[in-house]
Amino acid sequence: MLPRAAGGQRALLQLGDDRDLDWIADFGGIRYQLLSHRDESGPSLDRIRTRFGSKLGCSALEAPAVAGDAAPIDLIFEEGERSLEDIEIIHTPGRTDGSICIFCRAPAGKSYLFCGDTIFRWNARWATLVLRKAGGSEEALLESLLRLRELEPDVVLWSGFVGDVSFAVVTREEWTKAIDDTAARLRRRG
Repeated sequence: MLPRAAGGQRALLQLGDDRDLDWIADFGGIRYQLLSHRDESGPSLDRIRTRFGSKLGCSALEAPAVAGDAAPIDLIFEEGERSLEDIEIIHTPGRTDGSICIFCRAPAGKSYLFCGDTIFRWNARWATLVLRKAGGSEEALLESLLRLRELEPDVVLWSGFVGDVSFAVVTREEWTKAIDDTAARLRRRG
């Protein structure tokens, strides 16, 4: 089930209900489905691809895990590949060995960071976690967090979360504090 805001009310739609895709179509559709890591893969990707003709992309290290249960992969990002049109691909290993984040600037001037589960909110606190079975490591995640610290996103969006929302509007100071605090906790765990 997916949350959907409708007329100021929150409604839940069953997965496979095309009303969400109709809503997305009203805004121009989907050109790319870029996965930050393997846990974002699933059968809905093919449904979206069929509806909009979108291209599916992920990192080369995540491709074998994604290929088993998703639409065909059109774009595979090797380490070092940094862009797709005006979208910046940031390799952020740590949660998994092939995690990526996506950074883009909208025409209206705001910048957006889609960070998957590299960093996310757990209720009111920024958090992260490592999936060792998927090649993740604390050392790599710490380096990735410090790389993300250099960015200046206006909005940060993530995949998995505990709480009410999956995004945050941040100032530069809030973002660097989020990274610094999360990195400090990661160092203490390691």
